[in-house]
Formats: sequence, structure tokens, C-alpha cells
Amino acid sequence: MDAAFALEVLDKAPYITVSFTRPDGTPYGVPLSLARTNDKTFYFHCALEGDKLDCIAVNPKVALSAVTRCTPTVGPKDGSFTLQYKSAMAIGKAEIVADRDEKIEALRAICLRFLPKHMDAFDDAISRSLERTAVVKITLTEPPTGKRKQYDKQGDELKYGRME
Repeated sequence: MDAAFALEVLDKAPYITVSFTRPDGTPYGVPLSLARTNDKTFYFHCALEGDKLDCIAVNPKVALSAVTRCTPTVGPKDGSFTLQYKSAMAIGKAEIVADRDEKIEALRAICLRFLPKHMDAFDDAISRSLERTAVVKITLTEPPTGKRKQYDKQGDELKYGRME
């Protein structure tokens, strides 16, 4: 599936697994709450120290993956056991946001995505916690890709980019 499909999956997924490389070369993947501000830029927040920041300091390359609409099913026409899903993957570069205004705007995007009905408390939260919160920007270095397995209403698999 194309980049637009992949971005839609990334936008709808409640969590996106971000995979890092630890300083010793071992993999480290963790589900995070990311917000996207354009076709290439994602943000997440974290503590001022820890594994994620240690990884970024050594190797800023990251991989993102997400799955939505994951439903075990029996194939409607052939009775096969299968899974309907939508998934997306992307590759990017992570960096710690140093600019105060960008950091606040990133946190605003995260809050708008996950707690839009509570934006009246945003300014107070920023004044209390901005200095003890790290924000990481992930810039995609290539277009994201997506995959899916879905059936239409007639029980035919939607193949080759065919939409419902």
C-alpha cells in the first residue's frame, strides 16, 4: 500500500512501536504515543534520561511500526484461518528537541491527538513539567509503507491497492 495509507494507519494506531539500537548494538523496541505534524515528522515525549535517549545518542536511526484493525477471521470463501489487518512501517532519524517553542508545539500536538478535550489544562501542564520533559522528533528518511489483508462485502480479498 502507498504512503498515504501507511500514514493513515500510523495516525489511527493508539501506539507506534519505535525500534532503536542500544549502545551495545542490541535492539530496543518500545510502544510509544506519537503525534504526527506533517508527512515526515513525528514527536514523542519521555523522561530526561533513559534507554531511548541513550540509544539516540549513539545511533539516531529508528524504525516505526503499527497495526490497526487486527482481527482473527475465517476466510469467507475458502474457510482458511487468517487475520485481517492494516499495518505500516517507516524509517527515520530521531533527535532530541532543544528549541523551547518547538518542544511546546510538539507537546501540544501530542495532547491534541490523545487528550483534545483537556486542552484547557495544557498551559498549566507546560508550566509545571516542560523543564523535566524531553521531546524527541522523528523525521522520516523515506516514505512509509503499508500492508493489509481485508475482505470486501462479497468476501473477496482486497488486493493490489483496491479500496472498499
